[in-house]
Amino acid sequence: MVKETNRRQVARQQYVYGSAAPKVDIRREMEEERRVHRVSQTTKKNREHVHSMSPAYVFVLLLCLCTALCVIIWYVNLQSQVTSKVSVVNQLESKLNNMKQANDEENLRIQNSVDLEEIKRIAIGELGMTYAQEGQIVYYSSEGTDYMRKVVED
Repeated sequence: MVKETNRRQVARQQYVYGSAAPKVDIRREMEEERRVHRVSQTTKKNREHVHSMSPAYVFVLLLCLCTALCVIIWYVNLQSQVTSKVSVVNQLESKLNNMKQANDEENLRIQNSVDLEEIKRIAIGELGMTYAQEGQIVYYSSEGTDYMRKVVED
């Protein structure tokens, strides 16, 4: 067979002068090629393996495939939920930062609007308040209670 293949290659490479070209029998060459065409060992093993699969083995493979598919779907769904929750958290953090900023601005505005010197002037000048003297301050000690009662001496 090897010689036949080489002879055909040589015949195709040689130039034939004149009109006496050799006649080629196509049918015979095609039949030879079919006979020569051999299946490789790997292909034979794969074919044998496919034919040797039992229904139980195919069932187990299908079960594994379905399990893997379910796990992938679950994972993608979980990723989607995480992404949406991260988006919600970002929105809430943004809202919290805006509220903190507004609160700080309002606190600063209130502190700037309060003039302690003006309050002191009104309390002393208009309302007649004075600073406490030495004997007017009374200190109490509290033993266990969280409130005090004022006892008035008559």
